[in-house]
Amino acid sequence: MPVREIIEIDEELCNGCGVCVSACAEGAIQIIDGKAKLVKDEYCDGLGACLGDCPTGAIRVIHRDAPEFDEQAVEKHLTNIGRSTDAHQARHAHSVPPPASQPHHAPHAPGGCPGSMMRQFAQKPAAGAMVAGAPSALRQWPVQLHLVPPSAPYFRDADVLLAADCAAFACGDFHTRFLADHALAIACPKLDDPSGYVEKLAAMITDGGIRSLTIVMMQVPCCSGLQRFVELAMQTAGRRVPVRTVVVSLEGETLIDEAA
Repeated sequence: MPVREIIEIDEELCNGCGVCVSACAEGAIQIIDGKAKLVKDEYCDGLGACLGDCPTGAIRVIHRDAPEFDEQAVEKHLTNIGRSTDAHQARHAHSVPPPASQPHHAPHAPGGCPGSMMRQFAQKPAAGAMVAGAPSALRQWPVQLHLVPPSAPYFRDADVLLAADCAAFACGDFHTRFLADHALAIACPKLDDPSGYVEKLAAMITDGGIRSLTIVMMQVPCCSGLQRFVELAMQTAGRRVPVRTVVVSLEGETLIDEAA
């Protein structure tokens, strides 16, 4: 058996956030019993694309005895788990940079996901927009990224808001602050099955001809998966659109607001 480069995951450092799962285009990593695990050596190419995505530094590339990387086995594996090979091919054609700004998050106990740590906030006055009878800015249905049709008329030449599921609950003025005049798609990089997300966003960019994307995500590390979905989608589509990234705190305050 040859000695080659392959990833190693330190379970003591792993917090189970799942960010590496969406970062691995080969589907070589899965969350099992709350920890990231390499499911089969043959699925890991050893390039370490997942290293920069791990918020705790639990992943490294080592040299050890391992079967050779098997491209055909990976394609069959991706088919079996319902993930398209397009993202896999795009990852090998272009290296995806890590998010421009990694949001800070509160310290957490070893082995616990920072996005799941229990917190309680002081009671605050309701936001001005959250009054009885306030109109909704939502202008379409459905909104879940798996369900939205990329060629829908409301995406045509539209400014699109891609929001983490939790963002609307953290931001009391979400509708007036972010949703107004935007078509909407929501997703959770940690809990959703991300298969098809890159392809769906790529189709929205090409077939839908969207004008821009605004990403609104929470400060927890797993939310940065939305940025990777968008970057891969633009690479797959062969077209870039203006992207604005907003990171909000667990209490709805803006931590980062930047355009790329």
